[in-house]
Amino acid sequence: MTPTTIVVLGGGYTGVMSAIRLARRTRRTRTRVILVNPSDRFTERLRLHQIATGQRTADHRIPALLHGTGAEFVRGRATHLDPERREVRIAGDGGERTLGYDYLVYALGAVTDTSVPGVDAHAHTLDDAEAAHRFAERLAELTHRGGTVAVVGSGLTGVEAAAEIAEGHPNLHVTLLGSAEPGSMMGAKARRHLLGALDRLGVEICTGVRVTKVPPNAVELNGGETVPVDAVLWTAGVVAAPLARAAGLTVDDRGRVVVDATLASVSHPSVYAVGDAAAIRQSWGMIHGTCQSGVPSAAYAADAIARRLRGKRPRPFRFGYVHQPVSLGRRDAVVQFTRPDDTPGRWCLTGRAAVVYKEAVTRSPAVIYRLSRWLTIPARALARTGGRANRPVAAG
Repeated sequence: MTPTTIVVLGGGYTGVMSAIRLARRTRRTRTRVILVNPSDRFTERLRLHQIATGQRTADHRIPALLHGTGAEFVRGRATHLDPERREVRIAGDGGERTLGYDYLVYALGAVTDTSVPGVDAHAHTLDDAEAAHRFAERLAELTHRGGTVAVVGSGLTGVEAAAEIAEGHPNLHVTLLGSAEPGSMMGAKARRHLLGALDRLGVEICTGVRVTKVPPNAVELNGGETVPVDAVLWTAGVVAAPLARAAGLTVDDRGRVVVDATLASVSHPSVYAVGDAAAIRQSWGMIHGTCQSGVPSAAYAADAIARRLRGKRPRPFRFGYVHQPVSLGRRDAVVQFTRPDDTPGRWCLTGRAAVVYKEAVTRSPAVIYRLSRWLTIPARALARTGGRANRPVAAG
């Protein structure tokens, strides 16, 4: 009998979770689980702002995370998906190959939206560890002579990056540019602490602005003003990888795969989409991209596929947010606890207590992967995994 083949595209938080969970949930069946990713390194996206300021972080390797699970690792980039024939083309060091599948988990996540003119050529991003290292090298060049760094995007990703740069490179002038006030999604107490921390670190905040172009050594604002800068870090919004749209899957206006209540593609039910790659609707609205929501969706998708293989019908995916943890350098943080729809609740943590909480959250994915080799952790219990909301914001 030919084994059932399940291919997982993407080796981030969601892809690794799906592969480990699938291998465990199908261990008593003739099932082959294959994880595909361009690099064998597992990138902790929750720590990219630390890498961007020259800090050393743990070096996790995907084969080591999968060791003992039975899941296979294929190093390569998915270049073409044919959901009708259930095939995906992979380009790697040894050339191209085609993998057939019975089920596919689409976990390619999202990348920074660089559609504003000049961003690709003149701005840095935090899409992966290599990009973060390049920005760290640029900061190291500037720190010897001083200069101005513009962080574009006032969402929580931009806030964390601006605080980290200002703390790690106090001789640089850091400007945070955005259309909304930093921390606008938080309660009043948490927002006051966040703004106070940025002020203490010397971060200049410019709100109500939108960057329309990034020429060399400058940013152009929607009011026509050109602001000279020495480096630009772009954190203003994300878009999904283009593979799903090119394959003919039904996607939304941001390229995310539109899924049903069980996270299966509405157009091609053999494809499951998770995390930032999926347009997931709940009773309270659309889920926005975070590790906090991505890991539970990945665990659920693995469970749903396993149930289908046993001839059972999966229950609908249910998710609610718990918190918004935000680091403000290495010695300060704020955690806003939330209602399930991610609106602010009554409670928040600040200062040292928030630092300890945020660090525990940031470490949790690797711990959960190890536990998941031997235990089936309920998908809902994984909602406390994950840090800042990587929500899209207006460009600038």
